[in-house]
Amino acid sequence: MFHRSAARPVLTTTTTPQRRRRRTRLLLAALAAGALVVPLQTGADLAAAPPASAAGQLVWADEFNGAAGSAPNSAVWTHELGAGGWGNNELQTYVNSRANSAMDGNGNLVITARRDGAGYTSARLVTNDKVELQYGRIEASIKIPRGQGIWPAFWMLGAGFPQTNWPNSGEIDIMENIGREPHLVHGTVHGPGYSGANGISGTYQHPQGWSFADTWHTFSIDWKPGEITWFVDGQQYHRVTRASVGGNQWVFDQKFFLILNLAVGGDWPGYPDGSTQFPQQMLVDYIHVFDNGSSTGGGDTGGGSGLPTGTSAIRATANAGLCLDVPWGDATDTNRIQLAWCNGNVAQSWTRGADGSIRALGKCLDVARSGTANGTVVWLYSCNGTGAQKWTYDAGTRALRNPQSGKCLDATNGAPLFDGQKMQLWTCNQTDAQRWSF
Repeated sequence: MFHRSAARPVLTTTTTPQRRRRRTRLLLAALAAGALVVPLQTGADLAAAPPASAAGQLVWADEFNGAAGSAPNSAVWTHELGAGGWGNNELQTYVNSRANSAMDGNGNLVITARRDGAGYTSARLVTNDKVELQYGRIEASIKIPRGQGIWPAFWMLGAGFPQTNWPNSGEIDIMENIGREPHLVHGTVHGPGYSGANGISGTYQHPQGWSFADTWHTFSIDWKPGEITWFVDGQQYHRVTRASVGGNQWVFDQKFFLILNLAVGGDWPGYPDGSTQFPQQMLVDYIHVFDNGSSTGGGDTGGGSGLPTGTSAIRATANAGLCLDVPWGDATDTNRIQLAWCNGNVAQSWTRGADGSIRALGKCLDVARSGTANGTVVWLYSCNGTGAQKWTYDAGTRALRNPQSGKCLDATNGAPLFDGQKMQLWTCNQTDAQRWSF
C-alpha cells in the first residue's frame, strides 16, 4: 500500500527512513465485513500493575499525564527534525517545539501541524534506542485531525534500522489516514519483496461512513510470532501471516520501535487547499502494550526466567517507597546505581529490553568490568551488548540475575533498606536485598 524512499531529508537529526504512500484499491464492503483477513510516559505516568484484561496483562504504557505545555517524556521519545519532503514531497518541517508537541494537561499528547509563514511545522516522535517492543497487543487511543493534505500516522520500524536498511528492517503501520478519505484508515506491513506499492495492506471503513476525526478511536495490532492482526475499536479488519509474504522473508519476529507523526501534504495524500484549516491536531490519550502470551524474555537461554519487557520504575519489594536510581540523574559511565526514594523522574525510569538489557538515560545497568565476585559494583555504563549487561527476572523470588556471573542484583549490607544504599552483585539468596518489583 505504501512507498518509502531511500533518500534522506535535509536537516534530520536521526535516520528513520522516509515515507511515500499510495493506497491500494480494495473492496471496502468486504473489508467492513472483516473479509480481509506486541513492552510508555514512564516513571510516575506508568500505570501500576493493573488487573488482567481481555488483552492480557499491561506490560508498558504511556498515559501522557504531564502538565499542560510540558514536553513528551525524553526517556521514551526523541524528536526527529527536518524538512526536505521526507522522500514523499511532504511540506512540513518537523521541529522540537511545544507549539507542535506537548501535553495538554488533560492526559493527552497533542501533535500540532501549523501554517508557519510560507510553510508548515509539525512533530515526529520516535522511541528507537529507548523503548523497543517485540510482540503483544499494542494499542493507542487517538483523535485524528482532518482536512485535505493532512496525514496522521501511528506506526513501527524494525529496531535494526539503520544498520539493517529499509525495507529489510521491516515496517508495521498500525494506523494511517489521509484527509481526503476521512472515513478510511489503513494498516500495512513492508518488508523485502513487499514494500512500497507492494506493501501488504488492509483498509477499514467507518461503519457509518463518518469521519474518523469526529471522535476518539482505538487503533491496535495483535502481534505474535508469524502473524499480525489489525483492529479498529476492537473490530478486526486485516491479518498478515508468514504465508502472506510468499517466498519473501518474514522480518517481523524482532524488536520494533514506535513512531507518531503528523505530516502535511505529499504524493499520496495530496496537498492542502482552500478548504484545509490550520492548525490541525492529532491527540493521543494513551499507548498501551499488553502481554498476549507471545512476549519474549531477556538474554538468558540457560534456564532463566527471562526479563519482562517494558518501561517503569524498579522498586525494592521490601520497601516499595525505594526505587533503583541513577544518582543525580548523571549518565556518566561508572556512576554507581543506588536506592533512592521513588520520585517518578527519568533517573528512575528503566526500560527492560527483549535483549536482556535494563536501560536508563540511554545507558545500561552494568556489572563493573564483567566481574563475577561477590561485592562487584553495579553501575551505569554505555550499552555494549556484553554479558555484563544481561539480566533475567525470577518472578517467584523477584530476583534480577546476571546470567554471566550467576549472581543477583543486591543492596549492599542487606536489609533494612535505606535511601542512598549502593548496588552490587552477590550470590543469590532470596533475601529482601534482592527482591525487586516492576
